[in-house]
Formats: sequence, structure tokens, C-alpha cells
Amino acid sequence: MTSTTTAPRSATGSVALRGVTKVYGHGDQAVLALDEVSLDVEPGEFVCLVGASGCGKSTLLNLVAGLDGVSGGRIELGHGVNPGLMFQESALFPWLTVEANVEVPLRLRRLPRAERRAKVAELLRTVHLADFGRKRPHQLSGGMRQRVALARTLALDTPVLLMDEPFGALDAMTRDILHDELERIWSERKLTVLFVTHNVREAARLADRIILLSSRPGRIIWSTRVDVPRPRRIDSPEVATIAAEVTDRLRTEVGRHGQ
Repeated sequence: MTSTTTAPRSATGSVALRGVTKVYGHGDQAVLALDEVSLDVEPGEFVCLVGASGCGKSTLLNLVAGLDGVSGGRIELGHGVNPGLMFQESALFPWLTVEANVEVPLRLRRLPRAERRAKVAELLRTVHLADFGRKRPHQLSGGMRQRVALARTLALDTPVLLMDEPFGALDAMTRDILHDELERIWSERKLTVLFVTHNVREAARLADRIILLSSRPGRIIWSTRVDVPRPRRIDSPEVATIAAEVTDRLRTEVGRHGQ
């Protein structure tokens, strides 16, 4: 039975997956990407998804974002919620200024011009780029482009943020700085975040909870709460201990799949 139902929940920032299955192709060519995944993400929770390449992490985000339909099960979001999705690549329009890039979602929402300008200015202050509004993407560093992409996503004014390895292409120092920025924005705006990463230290640094998906087909095989006080440092012993446990479980899963 195939279902693509997206049902509302009472809590605005909540996300729930109920037996979500995704199959690509048909017949002998069918590939089972996700197999009956059930998950509850509470309002304001920061959840990181980890797993081997091809386990369905990005597929799961695309389904929650509504970019693709489920083959079975259902996804439940808060009433009227359209999640914001941020990718590893900033995907900025190169011919537009920083201000104009951030303004795109506001234009789509048909906000008046004065309100758009005020909102863009506020968002650029939020990501510490207030002085770069007239620049174009090629004039910015990779980290700054990702800040612009984050501001553009926040312009959707959604309580649910989906992030698909947004810092994966950045150097370690820039990534560490953006971890701090994301944590600050998440806390201030009380966002619900579902974050995909291959970096287990990044997951331990950012998450309230870490979810491990099996190799294809993707199933939830383990989860843990990260009970380390914030703010955290990615090189702290507590974060390293959690990352080591996640790594051990990930290695076991990859080895099992390889056999």
C-alpha cells in the first residue's frame, strides 16, 4: 500500500515519521532506500542523523521537506509547517547580491517591500553579515556563503530546519565557528533541527539526540541522548567519548553490511 499522507500535529515544531518507506524504481529494478522508519522529533529538539553513505539520510530529509513522496507510511508535521531545507552547497544565485539572495523567499511570500528590506537586514545581522549585503557570492568565503544560505532558509520563517551536511565542505576552523553560530540561532529561535552528517564529532557537538541508520535499506538501529552541557567544544573529552561510541557502532554496522 502506498501513502503520501502528511498529517498535521498539534505541536507546531514537531516532526513525526510513522513507518516511512521509500522505494525507487519498479519490479526487478526496485531499490528499497528506507524501510518502515518511525521517529518523533520534539519541538525545539536538535536531532542528528548518521550512517554510512547511501543509507537514506538525505532521502529522509527530502521526504520530510516534501520534495519527494513516501512509498508507504506517513509524515506528520505541525499545522501549516513547511520545513526549510539547507544543503551542503549554498546554491546562491551568483548574479544576485547577498541581500537579494536572502530576499528571494520573502518575495515568494509576497511581503511588502519595506517589510522585506527590514527582514533582510535583521537576518543578515543574525548571521553576522550585516556589512556584506551588497556583495555577490563570488566575493565571499565558503563559510560566509553558508551563512547567507542559512539566512535565506531562516527567511522562510519556519520552526523546522532540515540540514543536509551544510558544513561538510568547509575547513575545520570555519566549521567550528559555524557550529557556534547555528547553536546560537537554534537556541534563540527555538527551532526544531533535523541534521544529516557523516562527521560523528559534529553530531556529538551539536545534537540533543543522535540517530544511527543502518546501511541500505535505511532503518533506525540505535539512538542516544547527548547529555553534555552546552556550550560544547568539538575537542572536549565528553564530546570525544560520545563520538567514539557512535563510531564503534557505525563501524559494526558497516562491517555487518559488508559481510
